Amino acid sequence: MRCERSRVRFFSVWSRDRLRFSAECPDLVRQPMPRSSKAKIFPDRRVFPWQSAHMRDEGVSGGGIPVLLLLCVVTTFAAPVMVRAADGASGPQQTLRLPPAEGNPRNSEGDFITLKDGRVMFAYSRFSGGAGDHDRAVIAARFSADGGCTWTEDDVEIAVNPSGWNAMSVSLLRLQDGRVALFYLRKNSLADCRPMMQTTSDEGRTWTEPVVCIPDPAAYYVMNNDRVVQLDSGRIVLPVALHENIGNGKLDMQGRVMCWLSDDGGRSWKRSRSMLTAFSENGKRLIAQEPGVVQLKDGRVMMFVRSNAGCQLLSFSEDDGDTWSTLIPSEIISPVSPASIERIPATGDLLLVWNDHDGIRAELRGKRTPFRAAVSSDDGRTWNHLKTIADNPHGWYCYTAIHFVEDHVLLGHCAGDRRENNGLAETWVTRFPVDWLYQQEQ
Repeated sequence: MRCERSRVRFFSVWSRDRLRFSAECPDLVRQPMPRSSKAKIFPDRRVFPWQSAHMRDEGVSGGGIPVLLLLCVVTTFAAPVMVRAADGASGPQQTLRLPPAEGNPRNSEGDFITLKDGRVMFAYSRFSGGAGDHDRAVIAARFSADGGCTWTEDDVEIAVNPSGWNAMSVSLLRLQDGRVALFYLRKNSLADCRPMMQTTSDEGRTWTEPVVCIPDPAAYYVMNNDRVVQLDSGRIVLPVALHENIGNGKLDMQGRVMCWLSDDGGRSWKRSRSMLTAFSENGKRLIAQEPGVVQLKDGRVMMFVRSNAGCQLLSFSEDDGDTWSTLIPSEIISPVSPASIERIPATGDLLLVWNDHDGIRAELRGKRTPFRAAVSSDDGRTWNHLKTIADNPHGWYCYTAIHFVEDHVLLGHCAGDRRENNGLAETWVTRFPVDWLYQQEQ
């Protein structure tokens, strides 16, 4: 499957007093263009097609781009097109970008599922009432029929919250019984934010009614996107952080982490016996938020937790997520930002994607950049084959979904530019071969 066969789509969008000129193509990386026109957008969002392989190494000035296109762009904007080729066909390529737009100020926190007809669905949180976590949002989906190289242009709405704040933060899971499960947060208030579950037996054409996964009295629980797993035993595990109401309309934002478990395909749920609070060596309470879990080869389950400890915190369970060890620091150096870890089917190794802050420059401390990947062949004890996926110093790379399609990896992640938005406003799908993770640096 070669993304180079796809076509290029150019368009311009006026955003925060700047004219952004964009190219939709797996081989291209979009760059902002200086403002030089009062035009808001191409009136017909016209498509200029040609084989994108011609541009792979040439940039704007050559590579077979039609002269008519260049004349059209220069005439319209009085400035050159700011487009460059991706750094090597084998490296990361952005195949879908969902920037904010009028009436749609944020697109974030999504996940993937491969359907039985071979298509990939990417469901994400599409905001309409504002760009904050408590603003109006629904779960919308795009589809790819070529392994994530190209995507449909229209959203399909698959989940809403008709009476509360929003529906957001998607996890998609192929259950062992063949159904597809959709999980998301239904956020009604600071006193009621809980995961919901819907399933489909016909590959997304119809969905069951939503069922709450936490039957306890309503409280503010947070579960990140792409966090739900089904263990070898069949148990479904939902890692969550509880932020309790401490009065005066405020939440305990440091959080306590736990799991909710189902042994009957999601029909009933119980809370793990362990509920973890994080502390430093000197007894100071630490942030414990946005946990994730992955099953190890020896059957244990490893939990990784966002924290202000300067790294991800770790805990381990030997009973399928019911009881957990004390949270301890890891070698995954990071800011207060979530990591993502999943097993690579082709190799059996673990893939880690995170904001690597090992040796970070002073001016980047606390920021969600750079965006890197690493591989572990010993179930997380050590991490090797460090790769940089993106490193814009103003980029905000986080809330990453990991999905494997044949011999490629798809990442769905936030990638906003903090000079232009809150960083969570724009989502990308980034695609690269599994082999790229193991390639030696030249």
